[in-house]
Amino acid sequence: MTKAMTFPLVRPAETVGRDRLLLVGGMLAGPIFVGSALVQGFTRDGFDFRRHPVSVLSTGELGWIQILTFLVTGLLAIGAARALTRVAPDGTVWLPRLFTLYGIGLVGAGVFSADPGDGFPAGTPRGPGQISWHGGLHFLAAAVAFVSLIVAAVLLARRSARSGDRVRAGLSLAVGAYFAVAWIAMIVAPGPVTMVGFGVAVTAGWVWVTAVLAQVVRTGRS
Repeated sequence: MTKAMTFPLVRPAETVGRDRLLLVGGMLAGPIFVGSALVQGFTRDGFDFRRHPVSVLSTGELGWIQILTFLVTGLLAIGAARALTRVAPDGTVWLPRLFTLYGIGLVGAGVFSADPGDGFPAGTPRGPGQISWHGGLHFLAAAVAFVSLIVAAVLLARRSARSGDRVRAGLSLAVGAYFAVAWIAMIVAPGPVTMVGFGVAVTAGWVWVTAVLAQVVRTGRS
């Protein structure tokens, strides 16, 4: 009797290279988003990180810069999520899905721009202002992104704790918890402290995303 021979599945080199490029693109999304927000925030007339969320940068004559930032970084996150399903096929299906939702939320935030408010763009009356239909959809899309990121961080913390990686578990849990608290605080008690605190949370979230993808690029596992 002859025994059937089985061969391991070998992925084509060009596929591996493409997935690595997508993952690196996802790693660059964070620096692109944070860098764009900082440059715009410190140069656009009337913008104040203590009063305005980054979303309002998508309004005014130069609003296209932040809109493009949302779209590009969202697409980069979606591309990295697709690569995750192939590069790190270790049974984890929720991380690529949550990264995909995160990217979709960012793209949606770019498609549906925020409303002007609280003195920005320059000349806009102070105060919250009116919420338009696209402004409402902008906040809904942002909520999808935020919730996806928080859940991904908490679930990765749980998984890392089970595998014995306490440092990674602690950092992931800290990012997820801080993001959630900062987001709720900004909604419930908007003010200079909570507004800046949420900006820090967004930056921390992007740093976490970059670190997770860098780990996959380095080790091939999520």
